[in-house]
Amino acid sequence: MKKKLIPLLVAGSALIAGCDKPASTPSANGATPAATSAAPVAVVDKADAIAVVNGHYIAKSALADLEKEVAVRGQGQTFPKEKLIEELVQRQLLIQDALQKQLDKSPEVAIQLENAKNTLLTQADLQNFLKTNPVSDADLKKEYDSKVGGTNATEYKASHILVKTEDEAKKLIADLDKGGKFADLANKNSLDAKESQNGGELGWFAAGQMVEPFSDAVAKLEKGKYSKTPVKTQFGYHIILREDSRAQTPPPFDAVKEQLKPILERKKVQEMVETMRKQATVEILVPLVDEKPKADDKPVTGEQPKADDKAAVSEQAPVAEEKASAEKDKATEVEEAGTVKSPATDSTKEAEPKEVESEEGSKTPEPATAETPDHAKHHDVIPVKPQAKKDKK
Repeated sequence: MKKKLIPLLVAGSALIAGCDKPASTPSANGATPAATSAAPVAVVDKADAIAVVNGHYIAKSALADLEKEVAVRGQGQTFPKEKLIEELVQRQLLIQDALQKQLDKSPEVAIQLENAKNTLLTQADLQNFLKTNPVSDADLKKEYDSKVGGTNATEYKASHILVKTEDEAKKLIADLDKGGKFADLANKNSLDAKESQNGGELGWFAAGQMVEPFSDAVAKLEKGKYSKTPVKTQFGYHIILREDSRAQTPPPFDAVKEQLKPILERKKVQEMVETMRKQATVEILVPLVDEKPKADDKPVTGEQPKADDKAAVSEQAPVAEEKASAEKDKATEVEEAGTVKSPATDSTKEAEPKEVESEEGSKTPEPATAETPDHAKHHDVIPVKPQAKKDKK
């Protein structure tokens, strides 16, 4: 299968660092390369470069970094050198084009560049701290003696039954008290033994390998005894059977030295950051807990108004009715003067009482009503959701 390098597969800072300042001569189109607006970068000599793109050198270190990153992301897969160099050349062309268009000055890109810069500075500060405050062999030996090579270290061999609820665990303990076999109950009920059917066996382990409630319970049990009360952990409820124990034979210091180093480095970094935090002046400007909605907030669209809102509607309704009545009287006066007809009396047919069919089937006269003019309708009251009516057919 032919290998392909996906363009912009790896985003790294090596590309920017590997670009030299532009040459003083204009580019092919007669304009000075726009990359002069970029932040100052490391100067790369021609002898230390793999290519030059419009007067910008790409450093050999950029290629080395790209090879490492591609190997990690590709799980050891390698690519021809010419493909990687072409990738760096294409990236440099895109960078120059972006700077020519001043995309680095757009708000969105500027924020992302600032975030990337802050991330790099954070990492650089931590690396510098660990470089100037390295973990010593004495620190490692002390950690080894306290966590690994202690003289009182003990290994345990145990089995367990894991269930979801405390009631289930209590029922199984009662079954064990009645003479039930631990392995059989584990195979039938334990969450991690139903498929494996291993009787809940955990094998040999050190106390530090288990979560604290579990290891504490094992240490307190006698050989051949099981826990009489459920042991709760983040995984559920356990019934534990301690089968055996023995003095632990710790691995030699040199075998675990490198595994202990990252643990102590994290501790050092945490202590350093905590010290800086205590010495700093910090003011939190936003609420740490989201505020709950206030009780007097207005209801959203579609909700029934509160009692106060209903009162407001009741108070404003008579005003609207008074306006409608005044408009009606005015229209009648105009009609009597012979100018125009009132909308409500435009047709004698509409003025006559209408007949509607009642529920019993008889026809009942319905008085004619004048429609309220549009300009008399009020729009400044809180809408009330109407009650649903059934259509009568």
